[in-house]
Amino acid sequence: MSNPYFQNPTGRPWTRRSALKCGALATAAVLFENRLGFALPETPPPAPQAKAKAIIQIWLAGGPSHLDTFDPKPEAGYDYCGPFNKPIETNVKGIFINELLTELAKQADKYTIIHSMTHGNNSHETAAYMVQTGHDSSDRLVYPSIGAVVSLLKGYDAGYRGLVPPYIVLTEPLGRFSEDGFLGPKYKAFATGGNPTQQPFAVQGIVAQGISSHHQEQRRDLMHNLDLLGNAMKDDSAVAEFKKCEADAYDMILGEGAKIFDLTQEGNAMRQWYGMNTFGQSCLAARRLIERGVRFVTINFNGWDTHKQNFQAMRQKLPELDKGMAALLQDLTTRGLLDSTIVWCTGEFGRTPKIMWDEPWNGGRGHWGSAFSAVVAGGGFRGGQIVGATDARGEQVKERPVYPWDLIGSMYELLGIDPDGTFPPRYGDGTIRITQVATGDIKSGGRLKEIM
Repeated sequence: MSNPYFQNPTGRPWTRRSALKCGALATAAVLFENRLGFALPETPPPAPQAKAKAIIQIWLAGGPSHLDTFDPKPEAGYDYCGPFNKPIETNVKGIFINELLTELAKQADKYTIIHSMTHGNNSHETAAYMVQTGHDSSDRLVYPSIGAVVSLLKGYDAGYRGLVPPYIVLTEPLGRFSEDGFLGPKYKAFATGGNPTQQPFAVQGIVAQGISSHHQEQRRDLMHNLDLLGNAMKDDSAVAEFKKCEADAYDMILGEGAKIFDLTQEGNAMRQWYGMNTFGQSCLAARRLIERGVRFVTINFNGWDTHKQNFQAMRQKLPELDKGMAALLQDLTTRGLLDSTIVWCTGEFGRTPKIMWDEPWNGGRGHWGSAFSAVVAGGGFRGGQIVGATDARGEQVKERPVYPWDLIGSMYELLGIDPDGTFPPRYGDGTIRITQVATGDIKSGGRLKEIM
């Protein structure tokens, strides 16, 4: 008896005999796959269970000194620690950080310091590329940043329907490489521009300085009155689609989109707590974006490329970092968001442990990719920990090296993205790895299982 709706590979209808024969062959293939020299396709392993929903990246652009932030070395002497020779103990016994990071010292139970980040590259462009993408710079492909990957796999491909894009940068683009890589501009970060300390926070394409909401509404109403064709073809599907896009755009300008970036809604006390500077207000804006479902926010905190007068710069930058980041950690905790939000703070590398006292440097520090620090908190990372160690002068990693692909792979895993998986087949041939494979000269210390 045959069924015309089911055809066998020969194109002829199935019979009971041919179906039994096919089933027997399949069973034999399973039993004797090794002897036959092939294996049936395996079911792909399930993606890791997600603990985190989003990431806030604090990008210390230019590369901060690890000795002047989270890996102080007062015992190395003045030529290494300079005037920062009195590190303070945090609320976790045995963890010490720079003496100016007084508020972060009260929050150490919430974060882990990785002392042993390394990649050995001293160039801004290639070091930033490795730390942001989780891939070595020698590959022929230009890989996307972690923010773009999250925008793809946890944003648009996961049905993200937020009013603002899933990947936001406050306020200026990173600029050291093409963040979207081979994914294309759809996945590039939306950079807000503007200054979040000002009112209004003039977000590019959303908030226009010098034009009030009332004026925007008048412009919209005038445009509608003049749109004779659109008014005459209200029932046309193409016109309806255009009207919907227009409504969404105006919702960004006059509705919820504008409200997301209106930091005055937080009140003066909250804004003062974060710090009335660009970094502090960017931290506050990042929290607001995460609350509304944005998947990846980068706070691009410039000014850490301290070739000259490093310590003068640190006395300005460190208090801003301290106040804004500590408030962010505490605020996320209070609102129940830290458990599902990874906070990741790092630059592209560290700085030379030995201080350059001579002219024209006057106490500056150069680039140093051999050893640097990163801080991670929330989203499944345990707090109150130290990972790895550098030597007595902070020059080399002494224990537990962590490479950029180790850390980024760990964050992917916490987000429920398989770090050993591949990008969707529409990008290449379906074999392009999400994270770097350790091979040849490319090393790996393994993912951060000890704090996950």
